[in-house]
Amino acid sequence: MRPAPDAGMPVVRPDAKAPSQRLPLVDLVRGLAIVQMVAYHFIYDLSYFGWVRIDLARQAGWIAWRSAIVSQFLLVLGIGIGLGDSAGRPGTRFWRRWWQIAASAALVSTASAWLFGPRLIWFGILHFVALALLIARPLPALGGLNLAIGAAAVALGTLVRDTRFDSVWLSWIGLVANKPATEDYVPVLPWIGVVAIGVGLAHRWQRRGYALPRAWQRLDAAPALALRWLGRWPLTIYLAHQPILMAALWLVRRATTI
Repeated sequence: MRPAPDAGMPVVRPDAKAPSQRLPLVDLVRGLAIVQMVAYHFIYDLSYFGWVRIDLARQAGWIAWRSAIVSQFLLVLGIGIGLGDSAGRPGTRFWRRWWQIAASAALVSTASAWLFGPRLIWFGILHFVALALLIARPLPALGGLNLAIGAAAVALGTLVRDTRFDSVWLSWIGLVANKPATEDYVPVLPWIGVVAIGVGLAHRWQRRGYALPRAWQRLDAAPALALRWLGRWPLTIYLAHQPILMAALWLVRRATTI
């Protein structure tokens, strides 16, 4: 029997009007991560066109922000895996989504090879997500134990560095002593740990009946609705936003140099 939610904690049920009985809070958090991602890439594009001088790959503050954005996406990914399992999500839906992500990862690699040459994206966020979806499929059965598993994976991937993993054949695992030359790099370690923590949090949240503190109950305010809408289209926005941003900035640069 599912425990009753704590007293004083409002329950946020899946949104019956949204596709696939979505949880509004999950979409909101994902939407917040999307806004940050677009802002980060806009600054990256300004640097790419030479309008600002920021080394996002070397300056600690920018590295920390990127890590925070990736962490938000992957934590929500893990929560989605955990909640999808508890809802009995059909395997056909899983594999359809997996093929969409895998094909999108291949598209990103192809486009980045044209744009960045030898610094192409060969194991970025979408490549990681495609593999993480397969690795994480058994994790919901472990329930709250995923919190410990995830913490251990994060610690391993953060603390261990070994030049033997610098090989092009092994660097996708993580643990590298020297980051490979690529425009986006999201290795299995430590990031699979963040996904596992998300699965563990989903288990805890589901057992508490999706209860939330009162501070989180304004999910129907206009800003929250906008973020929730964005959070329903993460893959589409991820694939579309950079071409749109770069095309717009290229047109601005061309107009100002004529």
